[in-house]
Amino acid sequence: MDGTVLVADDDRTIRTVLTQALTRAGCKVHATSSMVTLMRWVEEGKGDLVISDVVMPDGNGLEALPLIAVERPGLPVIVISAQNTIMTAIQAAEKDAYDYLPKPFDLPDLMKRAARALEIKRRVVAPPKEPGEGPHDDLPLVGRTPAMQALYRLVARVMNTDLPVLITGESGTGKSLIARAIHDFSDRRTLPFVIAGASDLGTMEGPATILSRARNGSILFDEIGDLDEDAQARIVRMLDSFTDNAPRIMATSQADLAAKMEAGAFRQDLFYRLGGVTVSVPSLRERVDDIPLLAAHFLARAERDGQTTRRFNEAAMDMIRTYSWPGNVRQLENTIRRLVVTSSEEEITRPEAEMVLGNQPAMEPLRGGEGDKLGGSVAKHLRRYFDLHGGVLPPPGLYGRILREIEAPLIEIALDATGGNQAKCADLLGINRNTLRKKITELDIHVTRRRKLM
Repeated sequence: MDGTVLVADDDRTIRTVLTQALTRAGCKVHATSSMVTLMRWVEEGKGDLVISDVVMPDGNGLEALPLIAVERPGLPVIVISAQNTIMTAIQAAEKDAYDYLPKPFDLPDLMKRAARALEIKRRVVAPPKEPGEGPHDDLPLVGRTPAMQALYRLVARVMNTDLPVLITGESGTGKSLIARAIHDFSDRRTLPFVIAGASDLGTMEGPATILSRARNGSILFDEIGDLDEDAQARIVRMLDSFTDNAPRIMATSQADLAAKMEAGAFRQDLFYRLGGVTVSVPSLRERVDDIPLLAAHFLARAERDGQTTRRFNEAAMDMIRTYSWPGNVRQLENTIRRLVVTSSEEEITRPEAEMVLGNQPAMEPLRGGEGDKLGGSVAKHLRRYFDLHGGVLPPPGLYGRILREIEAPLIEIALDATGGNQAKCADLLGINRNTLRKKITELDIHVTRRRKLM
């Protein structure tokens, strides 16, 4: 690695660590705790790369980005910040930062990015547009885990392109929020954002109506994997009719569209038309360390909405962190709303959390008979199923058949446990009510509403 790096951070430890690492890698380093000093170095022509914190005693690293671009076009800036929200990544991208990393950062990762920044000559770009109004701090898209930070950087990179975006992830992970963020912070932010579902595509006139509402803004096809063949065909015809001023297309899906396509349940031409960029939203169990941040976010939102100030004690937060959260962020938000209302004191205790969570244990693997994990029992069943075919492959469509066999008893037992109350059942399963109703119809499940004495 060769070049001069300007480091600006008010944390002496970070300055020392970066100075030592960059010097060992062969760079010259100038380090400061002052934004004024950093800007003076930039104006003097020093430095081939800037690594800057956001919040400094005498300035703001994000606000300095346009000034650096004017003074030294093409000088790459890597922003590091303890403000671990999607807004930081978006603002860094809007202001043409070369890269963004959250604190605490992974030093080898930062060194790799610094090496690339020094190797690649930055092209001069037009001054960034002023960001429009959007759902800033109200988005529950917070997190310092690597999975979420990678997601933020991808969103920031694709938001001002015209590529279609497919957003995948489990129910309750915030797929539609990601789509909304891509629209609200893009150069289409002043144009309509239209969410289209099965009912909007139920007639031949549906696509035309959607287009008239969207103009050249953004269209989101919600849970596109659940659409029937006719609705999929209408979307394909609509996409084929697009001109240069077409709206931006996004879609969400909790289903594996590639598997559905191979099983003949999803159109191949539509699958490839949606495949510009795929954004995978991690489940909550894949980013457990973000749960305290999300909990604090929802508690603060409740307080802003006029609810009583609440906080978790250590034991309650430990339980919240280790719970399995099958309903992901949506389930976590609903749980915290209930705790805010039902808790008797300012401090939420573990027994109160246990009561709201149905007194369920902390995260435990699902198990089948004789102590085996459920996954192991399923694996045994599938191996036996394949063995029974004597070396010949089973009929096509295996994926759908197996899912149906697992889904049907799961929904039937959940409905029985909630006395046939579909709202409670949907909440228990962590899916929305419309999805539950659709599954009940598809799987031909008989629902009996009764009082559940539990």
